[in-house]
Amino acid sequence: MNLMKLLDSICPDTRNTTETDQFYSRREAFRLFGDFSKKVVLAAVPVSILNAIPTVAKASTESIIGVLNYALTLEHLEYRYYQNGLDSGIIDSADRPIFQKIRDHELAHVNFLTEVIGNVLNGTPVAEPSFDFTAGGNFMPFEDYPTFLALAQAFEDTGVRAYKGQATNVMESDVVLTAALSIHSVEARHASMVRRLRTKKGQDTVKGWITNNNIGTLPAAASGIYAGEENVSHAGVNVVNLTGIDREAVSEGWDEPLTMEQTLGIASLFLSDSN
Repeated sequence: MNLMKLLDSICPDTRNTTETDQFYSRREAFRLFGDFSKKVVLAAVPVSILNAIPTVAKASTESIIGVLNYALTLEHLEYRYYQNGLDSGIIDSADRPIFQKIRDHELAHVNFLTEVIGNVLNGTPVAEPSFDFTAGGNFMPFEDYPTFLALAQAFEDTGVRAYKGQATNVMESDVVLTAALSIHSVEARHASMVRRLRTKKGQDTVKGWITNNNIGTLPAAASGIYAGEENVSHAGVNVVNLTGIDREAVSEGWDEPLTMEQTLGIASLFLSDSN
């Protein structure tokens, strides 16, 4: 990797301090969340993550660090989830190679993002938070394999939409955008693998891709992960009307992005109170 070339490509236009330095304050993030229930969810997110929320349309180095720290938080969550699952012994022996491979991918993403944030951008990589994968005792993923698979699907589907949601925040840097899209497509393959595995085992009837906002047999708490996936209009074009293809099939042909606030709201359910 040519680090100087990468660094040059993401340096902001420092002549415009407004664009370079403008970030949402934590207070503003709460205001934009709009209603009390969402504020409660956001309040569970560590300050270090909230402080990383960027607002500028034109990416600055600091805003890119914020986006990458946000991605790093999600990668920490996924890596720790699979590592704990493997350590617990709950994964069927025939499926362990699948999750060892996915675990390795997530660890590679963690190490890559940590390296870029810390040693390329001279930022501070967010530390791994403490996770509570039981979500306050509501799930037992390391005692029940179907639950482990259900949460794995939820995390992977969230990750795919979360990466897509940040594309506009890093599009000023071709190098970072390319790296993010490279990770995004791998997360999509993870999601498809887990979805098909659950259906193969008779735990659900989901396909390898998302149909409308269907949560299948996942708990109702997962509805936020799939909200908006029923959209069939893109760039102002209703694809159902354009093609005559049914809505279900059209919805499967596109993935919708999740905003950072939506994603952190979902992830916060699995953050330990000790953060």
